[in-house]
Amino acid sequence: MKFRLLIILFFIYSCNSNYIINNKNSPFSAKGFAYIYSDEDFSNKIIKGRLDESKLQISHYAIKTNSLVQIINPKTKESLILKNQKRILFPDFYKIMMTSQVADKLKIDKDFPFVEILEIKRNKSFVAEKAKIFKEEKQISSNAPVTSVKISNISKNKNIASKTKKKENIFIEIATFYSEETAKFLKERIIHQISEYDPLKLKIVKKSNKEISLISGPYNTINLVKNDYTQLKEFGFEELNLTIND
Repeated sequence: MKFRLLIILFFIYSCNSNYIINNKNSPFSAKGFAYIYSDEDFSNKIIKGRLDESKLQISHYAIKTNSLVQIINPKTKESLILKNQKRILFPDFYKIMMTSQVADKLKIDKDFPFVEILEIKRNKSFVAEKAKIFKEEKQISSNAPVTSVKISNISKNKNIASKTKKKENIFIEIATFYSEETAKFLKERIIHQISEYDPLKLKIVKKSNKEISLISGPYNTINLVKNDYTQLKEFGFEELNLTIND
């Protein structure tokens, strides 16, 4: 269940099938921005624990320590699988905390560190072109990753990227329903109960015959999306994903 206020929807519609609920037994997955770790933030008590900046390390407070996590750069399709080093509290807006070494390895734009993360269950397998240990990782630390995965970018040889940076549009994925009426109801609740929320940002998108999503956006800066993200969390949502250029 993504948010506490869902109970209200159940009572009003008396239909559990209206809302698509994540299976708690399934691996944790999320899309959003990464928090780039720094010792200074630890000293200033912005975060509640330390990582080693010289190593490939990550932290997620909701995933068990030593669990495997795949971090994906959606732009390049490159990914790494690392152990969750520690369960450290960091600002709630972010989906994972990583050292600069991880961001550099995945060529993540530190001004726009959008990533996808997926918890890898030890008894599950996933498909990738090739798995290997990077020589650079060995040089940094023999204890850094369990393994790493690099997925080739099929289109990288077809087109040369423009030197001009493309402007990214960010969207907040609020909830997905089976019923459009439920999505409309939730949209109206947000409009009436969050007085400062811009109603023009809220959109109902039909993804398929069985999936109706309520999203918010677009936003073109991290600070703008962070403001509305915070309002939605305070309203009662427990988990919100972000997407770009939808």
